[in-house]
Amino acid sequence: AYNPWGLLRGEAELWRYRGDPSSGQPCTLSQPSPWAWVDVSQLQAAAPLHPVAVQCQEAQVVVTVHKDLFGTGRLVRAAELTLGSPACLPAVWSAAETTVTFMAGLHECGSTLRVTPDALVYSVSLNYKPVPAGNPVIVRTNPAVVPIECHYPRRDNVSSNGVKPTWAPFHSTLSSEEKLPFSLRLMNDDWSAERVSTIFRLGEVLHFQAGVNTENHAPLRLFVDNCVATLTPDRSSSPQYAFIDFSGCLVDGQLDDATSTFISPRPRQDVLQFAVDAFKFAGDSSNLIYITCHLKVSLADQAPDPLNKACSFNKASNLWAPVEGTQDVCSCCEMRSCGLARHSRRLHAPSQWQGGRARRELPSQLDPLVKEADVVVGPLFIHSWQDHPVRRMPSQGHLWMVLGLAAVAGLVILILAVLGAL
Repeated sequence: AYNPWGLLRGEAELWRYRGDPSSGQPCTLSQPSPWAWVDVSQLQAAAPLHPVAVQCQEAQVVVTVHKDLFGTGRLVRAAELTLGSPACLPAVWSAAETTVTFMAGLHECGSTLRVTPDALVYSVSLNYKPVPAGNPVIVRTNPAVVPIECHYPRRDNVSSNGVKPTWAPFHSTLSSEEKLPFSLRLMNDDWSAERVSTIFRLGEVLHFQAGVNTENHAPLRLFVDNCVATLTPDRSSSPQYAFIDFSGCLVDGQLDDATSTFISPRPRQDVLQFAVDAFKFAGDSSNLIYITCHLKVSLADQAPDPLNKACSFNKASNLWAPVEGTQDVCSCCEMRSCGLARHSRRLHAPSQWQGGRARRELPSQLDPLVKEADVVVGPLFIHSWQDHPVRRMPSQGHLWMVLGLAAVAGLVILILAVLGAL
């Protein structure tokens, strides 16, 4: 039988949903798929049982939460628990029950979908936001966010019926016959591969790689025009923080507590990498952020200009430095006004034959739908260090005390052994 408290961090229970509800047959859960993953590292549970259980069913996810959420004996209230960014309320709960149950469709409650080569991964968060009781000036518990994932294999079932997916990929990619396919990905620290986890701690660095597939186009150079962080996928929502602005100025690198920078040199002309110190919005308990970047291209043989540039702030020299081009293209970053800079040269497009093949150039008229696009990554979970307590090593005084007690105990045992022998 399935133990609902057996979802340890880094482990997974494998499920398969069997039965046909339309035929009246009972539905049972058995191994091996799909499976659920719950990050419970925030919950400092003293009890041996984990307080969150997840069932990944065919079309919905069922989350059961024990009211003793932190294992301290203090029961949380159902009204303090919500699911996802829209704050969906529990489906089943009562004052007499010790558990609270959420039931939501896989596409509901702000759930997001990430597509991997082998699985569809639906992600949603369980949110605990305590309401001050008694004296509103003080609090006796912290908010918590528990990320939840349901994994569904992509290679199990085969059907001859046409499928019209309604989901959107985790990394938004715009592509069509007439549009350039832009992409924005989170990378590992060494830039060798795409990062799997979207969970970070304050103090870590987010490694972004923007790219565009040029295919048969003339050689293009990619730029990140601006990037803004928000609490929702809507880039116009509030609050928001623009860490790249003014047509390619990484303004976050000017802050005293930041080391954000563009990576120079580029791996390729159609790829641009940049690193940003992890952050979250002050006063926000969800620990979720979305990143929306506006990407654009210019011809590779076109010299960078104030509207097509990638500039980082060098604290050692107290100057702005471009990834390529002359330093004067970054002068408007200091003035924080690049809108009046000279317009970038238009991309010309006479078709020409090279090496026996026709190469398609970008249109002479700069159609924004062709040469630029907004790309969204998220949600990212940004946790504070206090959410993950660190075990402290014993002090030197305590260490000598332990050694002294061990020596005394050894001496007593030796004396008793001698007396016993006598």
